[in-house]
Amino acid sequence: MKKGTIWAIAVVAVLVLWGLGQYNGMVGKDEACNEAWGNVESVLQRRFDLIPNLVNTVKGYAAHEKGTLEEITRLRSQWGEAKTPEEKMAAASGMESALARLMVVVENYPELKANENFVRLQDELSGTENRINVERQRYNESVKGYNTGIRKMPGALIARLAGFETRKPFEAVEAAATAPTVQF
Repeated sequence: MKKGTIWAIAVVAVLVLWGLGQYNGMVGKDEACNEAWGNVESVLQRRFDLIPNLVNTVKGYAAHEKGTLEEITRLRSQWGEAKTPEEKMAAASGMESALARLMVVVENYPELKANENFVRLQDELSGTENRINVERQRYNESVKGYNTGIRKMPGALIARLAGFETRKPFEAVEAAATAPTVQF
């Protein structure tokens, strides 16, 4: 075999191995995003499961705040029916706004704030909201690493050939920038 042929085969082999390494790295980052999103869904599910207990406890004290409680129930159903990460993100953001309004309502019921069951549920919900925030941040970090990896050269070439597409990070809805108002 000629020296030039051997060099050509060696260069092709190195390029193939490099391409496989790039591809495997992208797969790893894609799976990290899937794992991070699974963690977000897990804590959102925890909140989803806690809400009926919280709402039922508040109902006993705040029967005339029916609209807020109905909205929370409706948003909880929307989250349960959501299929895509984008639909779940939108439902979760709406839920946060409604829960903030519920907490404002609770401030007007001192007996409810003193109720041991409610306090325990409120603590659980508060802890869950913190977990949701942490998992969203981790998801967004994973998405950033993945998106950067598939957009930077030379990985972008492999990403395009392999069909990798950018992912959407978790973003707050516009309404989240406005503090909730509760009217009596």
